[in-house]
Amino acid sequence: MNGNVEVVVVGGGYGGVTAANSLARHEDVSVTLVNPRPDFVERIRLHQLVTGSDDAVERFGEVLGGNVRLVVDTATRIDAAERGVSLAGGGTVSYDYLVYAVGSGASDPGVPGAVEFAYSVSDLEGAERLRSALAATPASAPVTVIGAGPTGLETAAELAELGRKVTLVCGDVIGASLHARGRRPVARRLTKLGVTVLEGPRARVTEVTRDGVRLDDGRELPSAVTIWTAGFRVPDLAARSGLRTDTEGRLVTDATLTSVDDVRIVAAGDAAVMKDRPFRMSCQAAVQLGPRAAATILRRIAGKTPAPVRMLFAGQCLSLGRNEGVTQFSYLNDRVNALHISGRLGAGVKEIACRFTLNQLVSGARKASSRASHGGSPDRAESPQSEHRTTPSRTRRAA
Repeated sequence: MNGNVEVVVVGGGYGGVTAANSLARHEDVSVTLVNPRPDFVERIRLHQLVTGSDDAVERFGEVLGGNVRLVVDTATRIDAAERGVSLAGGGTVSYDYLVYAVGSGASDPGVPGAVEFAYSVSDLEGAERLRSALAATPASAPVTVIGAGPTGLETAAELAELGRKVTLVCGDVIGASLHARGRRPVARRLTKLGVTVLEGPRARVTEVTRDGVRLDDGRELPSAVTIWTAGFRVPDLAARSGLRTDTEGRLVTDATLTSVDDVRIVAAGDAAVMKDRPFRMSCQAAVQLGPRAAATILRRIAGKTPAPVRMLFAGQCLSLGRNEGVTQFSYLNDRVNALHISGRLGAGVKEIACRFTLNQLVSGARKASSRASHGGSPDRAESPQSEHRTTPSRTRRAA
């Protein structure tokens, strides 16, 4: 393709930001990122936002290259035939290639009362609502966390460490994604923090009410604040745009992250699935998929065949309060093994992982910006980037 290539990235999470920065480093590629919020959300810290140990937000001016145009708006439809993205605020952004990186959020549990009465920690707005609800609730009031995946475990421990009376409803087993040996220090830590853990086939929620939770075995738990952390959903943008999705609404791609419907649409992150090589929805996957989505586009621009994506995983890191954690190691194919680190060292590894991930984004932004300073595409006038960059970087609170 001759001349300047316009790439639109829909979604400013880990996958979208890494893709945008990777693309923006190249001459003759102009990148526009469309995101509904003016700031980047550190989703892996949202449980800390709930308790106030971190704000889980970073300015896009810190993590996004200065030559990336930022449009703060919501994409409502992708017109693949016309190569345009319709925006909720009006107007359309045109593209030559599009990166689909809309991420994921809280799922509808399909349980009576859950949507009306339960809070979530899956996105910034949900975490902020939960924090406000907790602030208005006496510290002695019972709190119920539903779901014992990483989000549920971290949220339950974070709240219990503050002295909250927490019940964790696990379903079949606590920490199902962990190795059996990795679950043991998790259980010990929760016991130490005073968390009541309910697990087993009968420990499933059948109804959420304004002041309680009903379980499959008939038990009724009093709950002043109920937090639902089980399951995620993806936005329906792809389906509404007529693109092929799986039963969960994820954009279906081939092994190069390219939509099976359109070679000009490439995906990164939770909202897509490779037909024959599904991957775990996670930050760890997203920061790998973003640069690989960019590489697919760059190879197509150069007239070359994109290479299949290879995903490599190291494990899972859990913080269990501010002082202890568990790092669960895995084989490169993401199958967990018996090796794990717990206690203060486990918490330290989790904090290092969080900081390393943010530093990766900052480094990518600087590399993209350095291209702009050496004659690359300048910031566009309507981008809020310059406004962000004039503000001193915030100081990370102690974790």
